Amino acid sequence: MESKCVHCKTMKILTIFGTRPEAIKLAPLIKELQKQKAVTSRVCVTAQHREMLDQVLQLFKIKCDWDLDLMRKDQSLFDITARALQSLERVLKEERPDIVLVQGDTTTAFVASLAAYYLKIKIGHVEAGLRTADKFNPFPEEINRRLADVLADLWFAPTEKAKENLLQEGFPPGRIFVTGNTVIDALFLILRQESRAKNQLVLSDFGLSTDDSRLILVTGHRRESFGKGFEQICYGLKKIAERNNDIQIVYPVHLNPHVRDPVHRILGDVANIHLIEPLDYARFAFLMSQCYLILTDSGGIQEEAPALGKPVLVMRDKTERPEAIEAGTAKLVGTNSERIFLESQKLLDDHIKYKQMARRANPFGDGRAAKRIVGILLGEDEAKE
Repeated sequence: MESKCVHCKTMKILTIFGTRPEAIKLAPLIKELQKQKAVTSRVCVTAQHREMLDQVLQLFKIKCDWDLDLMRKDQSLFDITARALQSLERVLKEERPDIVLVQGDTTTAFVASLAAYYLKIKIGHVEAGLRTADKFNPFPEEINRRLADVLADLWFAPTEKAKENLLQEGFPPGRIFVTGNTVIDALFLILRQESRAKNQLVLSDFGLSTDDSRLILVTGHRRESFGKGFEQICYGLKKIAERNNDIQIVYPVHLNPHVRDPVHRILGDVANIHLIEPLDYARFAFLMSQCYLILTDSGGIQEEAPALGKPVLVMRDKTERPEAIEAGTAKLVGTNSERIFLESQKLLDDHIKYKQMARRANPFGDGRAAKRIVGILLGEDEAKE
């Protein structure tokens, strides 16, 4: 176990995460912590997701001090929860950090919070306060984030609305901080860092270029849509493609077989739909910057796309990011195939309606969330900006 220097008064911070979205959102924060002489920054990954997590670690050049490598084929929520809790006991007892940082709404975020609580270690929850008020939608994320909030000691809310959710639930105002969302930090960092020429290869791989202005980017992976929901999504995409010969749909298909099976079965032979393997974050960010429209059930993309001026149709019935809906940068369309088609067609046909969505201000931050969080942790003036 690494001991702290009493005279230097360093703070030991252990950041724990397990999935690609967590890694993307925590990468700017980890980078910022590493710059601080007053901080000993340690990183633990559960590898709740393996391949997609590794892509982000390599992209941001993040070195893990602990890699629990917990992912198993066809793992259930029971499996990952039990293995993570037992494995994290050893990590936390050896590290004994001053505070554990978790992010968002994954099983890793909840379990790491619980493990830290059992050992009476302080917890900081990044992206705290998001709510749909439906414990099964999204599943299991809505409960994961609520439990992480209950266990936390510091809450880093991305927006004023998230802060208001926490206040309504009785959390102490003095320990809730509105910081913006670190995903905007990550997006700007990567778009600055990566070569445009290199990323254009993503388009050329399936016969497209930046001249293809009518590119629709699709992602989908939510558990609550497995089965009929994903079939409906696919039929909606198929109708969009068949009615619009001048557009191209690019769909990086999630590795989960509950997603891959219906997607390939229904969309595999549609000429202007390109089903590709999941992309690393740099290339995915480039695709976002180049596309015309995004259809997704992802939470993070609802935050990222407005920063790039891209309208988002959210293929879910509820969202924990109502700021995007209220700002007009995103619209809920559910998983009904006809509604997905009709709402997409409106934006393809009506240039004024499209511009109204594309030009709205992004409510999720300015790219300085990580600096604010570090300032709060260290008690510096940056936290007050």
